Amino acid sequence: MNRMGVEEGALISTLGNSHKDHRKLFRRASKSFFVEDEERAFEKCHDHFVKHLKIEFSRFTLLVGLVSAYRYEGKEVKESSAKSDAKILAEAVASSGEGAIENDEVVRILSTRSKLHLEHLYKHFNQIQGSDLLGGVSESSLINEALLCLLKPSVYFSKILNASLNKDADKGTKKWLTRVFVTRADHGDMKEIAEEYNQLYGEPLAQTIQEKIKGNYRDFLLTLLSKSN
Repeated sequence: MNRMGVEEGALISTLGNSHKDHRKLFRRASKSFFVEDEERAFEKCHDHFVKHLKIEFSRFTLLVGLVSAYRYEGKEVKESSAKSDAKILAEAVASSGEGAIENDEVVRILSTRSKLHLEHLYKHFNQIQGSDLLGGVSESSLINEALLCLLKPSVYFSKILNASLNKDADKGTKKWLTRVFVTRADHGDMKEIAEEYNQLYGEPLAQTIQEKIKGNYRDFLLTLLSKSN
């Protein structure tokens, strides 16, 4: 924790470099970190402060789930299950928006369902609600970022790249430029991200890098990008 926020970068780095058995143990243990004597611990706090803390704890729980949970990645999808999950998510988003991350069922769905299952869930949600799932929550919310990353990764990473290339970006945000290029080059989807970036921002990613980055670092990024093509 960093003051009143979750230090997502440190959390992901720690869990990402831990043995899978350690991550499972951590996930089970994390559920009890903040629940003991909750009423007694919070009874004297201001309601707004309590609400903020609970949201941050929920962010923590979702991040742990996304990083450490076992995700089924088979090719079979049970439509009835995808539709049921879509209803759960629709109700959670409709009732609390970003606060949907406080719902244990939402965390379970996002952290354990296969990406193919989530794609079917996305389709059913839009049919049930008559609106786009991603439009139901704030673009800056963690649940939106999680959904975008799982359902539309090329859009998600394009937005991260755009933010990291902004001249006013802080050091933490700028670090994501290298992380995205290196990790996505390994996954082989950098070409799709570059194409999505062009569609979203009306400028080729290579051109943006050429204009905003200098020296050997620019050559390094452009080399990774050219290899993806």
